[in-house]
Formats: sequence, C-alpha cells, structure tokens
Amino acid sequence: MVVPLEMGWRHLLFENRPVEPDVMDAHLPEGLAPDTYDGSAWLSVVPFTNVAVRPKGVPEPLGIRLPELNLRTYVTRDGVPSVYFFTLDAQDVASVLGARIFHHLPYHYARISLEVTDGRVNFRSRRRHPGARPARYEGTYRPSGEPFAAPDDPFGEFLVERYRFYTEAQDGSIRYTDVEHDPWTLYPADADIETNTLLAAHGFAEPDAEPVYYYSPGLDVVASRSKRL
Repeated sequence: MVVPLEMGWRHLLFENRPVEPDVMDAHLPEGLAPDTYDGSAWLSVVPFTNVAVRPKGVPEPLGIRLPELNLRTYVTRDGVPSVYFFTLDAQDVASVLGARIFHHLPYHYARISLEVTDGRVNFRSRRRHPGARPARYEGTYRPSGEPFAAPDDPFGEFLVERYRFYTEAQDGSIRYTDVEHDPWTLYPADADIETNTLLAAHGFAEPDAEPVYYYSPGLDVVASRSKRL
C-alpha cells in the first residue's frame, strides 16, 4: 500500500480550450464521460511547481520541489465531477519513476525550469523521457485583475473545484486518487505562450478558439493513495 502524500501547488497557470465533447470522448477510457461547460468539453494545460512533496506526516522541510506540466480534461463518473490526466511531465527522474511505479501515474521525465521575476512566471519544459513523444512548452504568465473565489464563479468552479482525479495506468487499468484542499483562489491571467506542442503530442488538433487563462498562487494538498477503479 502506498501512503498518502502531502504537497503544495504553487504558481499555476490554467490554459483552457474548448473541445467538442465527441472529440474528447474518443480520447477517454471507457467508464469516464466528458464533463461540459457551455456545451463544450475543456482541455487544459497547467504549468506549475510542486513544493514540499512528501509522505503524509513527514515534516514539510523534508519534502522536495518538483516543477510540473500536465495536460488534463474534466470528466464525470457516477455523478462525481473529476479531472482526467492525459500526461504529467516533471523534472526529477526519481520522482517520475516513483510516481509511475507506485502511484500508477503517467509521468514523463522533462527538463523544466520555473522562475518568478517581478511577479511574472517564466516556465520552460522539454520532455526527455525515453520512448515518449517529444513535447515542449515555453512561455510566461502573471496574474491580472482582482482575485476571486473559484466557488463563486461558475466557470472557475467547473475548472478547479474537483476533488478526484483519474489516470490510465500502464497496464490499461483506470486508477483514481482523492485530494483534499481548501477552495481555490483564482485571478484572470495574462500569458504569452511561445511554444506548446503538448496537445499535438497527445493526438489533439489545435483548437480554433483562443484559450482562457487563469492564474492561482496555489494551495496545500493531501492526496490519497492510488486506487484501482
């Protein structure tokens, strides 16, 4: 049994694009259905950094920092709004291997840097995982406008107020993990994304619509052990 994890998620950008529900359904494993907002499924790229990642109960100073980039969508099963991760790219080789073996998560090793200068986040990721399709993501982003509580905003709530995520393990089984955290605080965001090949690497055409950006300074999270569906 793998123990639950504690961590912090910091400096997150949510880059959100509408996708036809039928298109999204074709990319999902059986048993999960696309969740929709304004008639569309949504595909999100999320760059950020994990901080103080550690087994639950271990003192925070012993945790590790782990920059990450993920590609996700929004699904339901048995009426529970959830997240489905297509892929998660991360910097540390040992952490990637541990997440793949013990938590059954589709992590890939990537060279990632995240730096904050004068309130603007500079993020660079280049996948270097053996045998995986190459993927790059480069850009800068920052909060703009006033903060708001995600539960008070219908679209913000749809995107982030979800407390279960699903993944497909290497053996084809579907796994899920429950997470605990406070409600999200979001900001409108300005973003200048220079390179994004993550969608194409996972079989998605570039959506015609312009992305909708949100930023969050982050929150602390407890994640349960991975369970087989």
